[in-house]
Amino acid sequence: MKNSKLILLITLPFLLAMCSKSVVSVPVMEEKTEMIKEKSWVEEKLSTLSLEDKIGEMTQLSLDLLAVGQPYNLQEPFTFDPEKLENILVDKKVGSILNCGMHANDRETWKTIITTIQEYAMEKKESGIPVLFGIDAIHGANYTLESTLFPQALATASTWDPTFARKCGEVTGYEVRASGIPWSFSPVLDLGRDPRWPRMWETYGEDVLLGTEMGLAYIDGIQGDDVSAPNKVACTMKHFLGYSVTLRGKDRMPAWIPERQLKEYVVPPFKAAIDAGANSVMICSGELNGIPVHADEGILKVLLRDELGFEGVAVSDWADIPYLYERHRTAVDFKDAIGQAINAGIDMVMVPIDANFTTLLKELVDEGVVPMSRIDEAAGRVLKMKKELGLFDQAYYDFDNYDNFASDESIQLSYEAAKESIVLLENRENVLPLDRAATGKILVAGDNANTLTCLNGGWGRTWQGTDPQWDTKGKQTILEALQTEMSEENVIYKAGNEIAGAKSAAANVDAVVLVLGETPYTEKPGDIDDLNLPQDQLDMIKAFRDSDIPVILVLIEGRPRLINEVVEIPDAIMVGFLPGEEAARAISNILFGKENPSGKLPITYPKFPNDLVTYDHKGTDLAHRDFSMNGFNPQWEFGHGLSYTNFDYSDLKISADTMNMRGTLDISVTVKNTGDRTGKEVVQLYITDKVASITPSVKRLRDFDKVEIAAGEMKTISFTISADDLKFVGRDNEWVTEPGEFGVTINGLESNFVLK
Repeated sequence: MKNSKLILLITLPFLLAMCSKSVVSVPVMEEKTEMIKEKSWVEEKLSTLSLEDKIGEMTQLSLDLLAVGQPYNLQEPFTFDPEKLENILVDKKVGSILNCGMHANDRETWKTIITTIQEYAMEKKESGIPVLFGIDAIHGANYTLESTLFPQALATASTWDPTFARKCGEVTGYEVRASGIPWSFSPVLDLGRDPRWPRMWETYGEDVLLGTEMGLAYIDGIQGDDVSAPNKVACTMKHFLGYSVTLRGKDRMPAWIPERQLKEYVVPPFKAAIDAGANSVMICSGELNGIPVHADEGILKVLLRDELGFEGVAVSDWADIPYLYERHRTAVDFKDAIGQAINAGIDMVMVPIDANFTTLLKELVDEGVVPMSRIDEAAGRVLKMKKELGLFDQAYYDFDNYDNFASDESIQLSYEAAKESIVLLENRENVLPLDRAATGKILVAGDNANTLTCLNGGWGRTWQGTDPQWDTKGKQTILEALQTEMSEENVIYKAGNEIAGAKSAAANVDAVVLVLGETPYTEKPGDIDDLNLPQDQLDMIKAFRDSDIPVILVLIEGRPRLINEVVEIPDAIMVGFLPGEEAARAISNILFGKENPSGKLPITYPKFPNDLVTYDHKGTDLAHRDFSMNGFNPQWEFGHGLSYTNFDYSDLKISADTMNMRGTLDISVTVKNTGDRTGKEVVQLYITDKVASITPSVKRLRDFDKVEIAAGEMKTISFTISADDLKFVGRDNEWVTEPGEFGVTINGLESNFVLK
C-alpha cells in the first residue's frame, strides 16, 4: 500500500515526553471537553443504579436463555419464553445478549427478536436501560439470511488491497445494523503465524504490517467516525493477547511468548486499532506464559489500559470464566473464577448460559472480594459504549430503511474481492487459462467441487458452517459455475473422491479440475493432528500422475494443507482461503481467462510439517557447510502469486545513500507489463537490517502497493520510509532504531543505504 506506515508501539514515557506544556491545540481541548462530558454522564447514570443494575450491565447471556427450549436445542421457529424474558431482563437485569439461536435468522425474525428484547428491557426494567446485542459478524452479517457473505479474512488479505477490507467492513456494518444489531465480534487481529491453528483463516496473515493495514481498514469500514450511525456498528478487537501463537498449534492452548516478541509481533495490530478508536476488545481464551489471560492483571490493566490507553469494553470469550477452575485450575470454583476475572479487568462476562453469574458476583461484592470501584468502572464502560452507539436515543433503527441490504453492488463487491483473493501458485507451461474453444469437455472431481459451505467456511449461516440447508439460494458451487460456463453436458462430475470413476472419466475429456481442501470448521472442532492434505485427497491427485491432459488443482482451505508429495503432478495449482459465496464464478472465470489472477500469499505456505517457518525468520536460511539442510525452504513464499501476464522490474532507486534519524528516504522502482493483457501486481518493499544488537530478521515487509498495469504499460511505484520503519524491540524490550547498513529489496532488485 503506497506510503503505508505501520503504527509502532509507543511507550507511555515517550508519549509524555512528546507533549508540550506550553502549547495545547484546539482539537485537543475539544477532545478533553468531550471526555469530561462523557465521564460526567457516566457518573450521573451510575449514581441512579443499584448494585444489581450494575452487575446486570456486566452480564452477557446467550439468546438461547430467552427462548422456548433448551440451550443448543431450541424450538423451531424461534419463540420467546415470557417467563425467561422476565427472569433474565427484569429480575437479573441483564444488559447484554448475544448469538442467534440455532442458525442464521431472516430479517423479519431479527426484527421480532430485537424489538421484543429492547421494548421489554426499556419498559419493564426499573433502569429502563436498553440491551447491548452482539453477534459474530465475521465475513459479513453471516447470521442474517440472504445477507452478503464476503471472503474470509485470510482470503481478503490475499488481495493485498486494504480497500476490500474497508468496503467489506462498510457493507457488514450496514447489514448488521439492518438486522437491528449494533455490535460485531470482529475483526480478528491475531496474526496467523502458525499454519496448524484452526482459526488461521480468521486472521489477516502472518505479517505485522499487512495484518495491521487490513485490520485498520476493516475497522474504518465497519465502525467509521460515528458508531451511532444507522449504517455502522461497534467492532471488537480479537483476541487479546497471544491467542494464535500456541505451543501445539491447537485452539485455546497455552502460549509462551517472550516479552520482546510479544511487543514486536503481537501487540502492534491491537495498538493501531486502539488508536483508531475500536470500541471493544475480546480477551484471549488461552493462557500466556503460564497465566490465564482472563485472570492476568498485567495484560488486562497494565498493558491494555495503562500502556496502550484502551478505554473501551473488555469482554470475555464464550464461557471462558468457568475455564479458570475447570481447565486452568487457578480458581477453586465458578465464584472464585468470577472474582479473579473481574478484578483482573474483565468488564463484561460472556457467561453465556449460566444466569447464576449475577448472584455470585453480588456475593463477591458484598463480601468485599470485588471492590465497588471495579464494578463502577466496568459498568461505566458498558454504559458509555451504549451511549456511543446511540442506544439511549434509539435502541434500534427502522428496519424498513435498509433498501440496499444484499444489493447488487454489495454482491459485486464480494465477487471482486473473491476474484482478487485467488492465488495462482503454479502454472506450468502456461496451461492456464484454458482455451474455451479447444476445451470441449472437462472432468470435475473432489470433495469441494459441489458445495457452497466449503467456499464460505466456518461462521457461515451456522457456527461451524457445515449445514447446507441455510445456504443462500441461487449461489453457485464451483461445479455449477463451470457447468454454466460450458453447459452441463460438457462437464463430467464425479462426486467426492471417487478415484476409479474419476480416472476412467478422464479418458474422454480435455482437462481435469480437482477441487480439494478442507470442510468447514472453526475454533476447537478445527484442531488437526496432521497438516498434510487428507490421504484420500492426496491419492486422488496421485491417480492423475501420468495424465496426458491438463490437470488443475483448486484448493479451497482455511490454512495451508501440505501437498509436497504430489505437488509436481498438477499442471496448475490455485488456492482460495475460503473466498466466499461469489467465489465459484470468480474461479471459473479465472480458469477460462475471463479474469486475470492477482492474489498473493499472506502467509508462508510450508513444504514439510516439521518446518513451519514464517518469511521474517531469524537467519535460518543461511547455508552452512554442516547444517545447510536448515535453510528456509517453503513450498511457496509469503507474497507469492502468479498472473497471466508478466511484470518486469527495473531501475530500483533510492533518493540517497544515507538517511539520518529524523529524515526520510524515497524509494522507487519501475514495473512494466510485458505481457498481452492488463494485470494487477503487488509491489512489495522489503528491508533488511544487516547488523543489529539482536539477530535481525532476514527481511521485513515495510510497504506495498497493488497497481493495475495495462499490457505494454510501464509504471513507477514510489515509497517513502523513515527511521520509524526500521524500529525493532531490542534487548531491553524497548523499541529502538539502530544506525547501520540496511538492504532494500523489491522483487529481486537490491540496493543499500546507511542510517546515521
